[in-house]
Amino acid sequence: MTDAPLSQRLNELRMGFMILTRLPVGEIRGAVPSIGASSWTWPVVGAAIGALAALAHALAVSAGVPPLLAACLAVLTSALATGGLHEDGLADLADGFGGGRTRERRLEIMRDSRIGSYGALALGFSLVIRICAIAAIPHPLTPCALIALGAASRAPLPAALRLMPQARSDGLGSSAADVSEQSALLAGIIGLVALISLGLGNGLVTALAICLVVTSLGLLAKARIGGQTGDVLGAMQQTAELSGWICLTALLT
Repeated sequence: MTDAPLSQRLNELRMGFMILTRLPVGEIRGAVPSIGASSWTWPVVGAAIGALAALAHALAVSAGVPPLLAACLAVLTSALATGGLHEDGLADLADGFGGGRTRERRLEIMRDSRIGSYGALALGFSLVIRICAIAAIPHPLTPCALIALGAASRAPLPAALRLMPQARSDGLGSSAADVSEQSALLAGIIGLVALISLGLGNGLVTALAICLVVTSLGLLAKARIGGQTGDVLGAMQQTAELSGWICLTALLT
């Protein structure tokens, strides 16, 4: 991986943005990298999403907008940047795990684009928790927290793809299954470094919380549907971010 030319690394970064965001990044020239090959860039992409949210938050605060509304605008900016990709995964997983009694039925529900009561509740609580946490964090630390959790919440996803079996033979979870050990390790390091920017102790405690939550969700997914899917990965990002915000709120307020 380290011997690859810079153009290949840039193509992988561009692929990461194409997969995880709606942001315009131009066309890939030359050999198109696989989704798995781009996985090391996912926390970098997450940091960029967090930076956009931080910018929206800073502009709102500087304009005199109250903290709660500024937090709403930060979360809205993040969702617009990703097209609600991860939120959709969380809602689908909640509907599937909550409403399906068999593995096949759960996977069927997760494919359904319609949102049910379990998905609506999961999505609603996700939004409320993130908004309240952002509003509670002291303002000087908010931009760093948004960027750090944007990166750290996506850092475990390559490892999940590498370590977990595929629950179905198609979809994002299948097409991105060629994640290398190097990519998974590098993504994890980037996410950890991002968290440590908030302070060594804060970063390590938050990283531990994220690891525990993501691991627990991975074990649940393996038990319920036999492995990972794109929806599982989206739900992992959301629960990682939620656990991170809850942890940081406890540590910083």
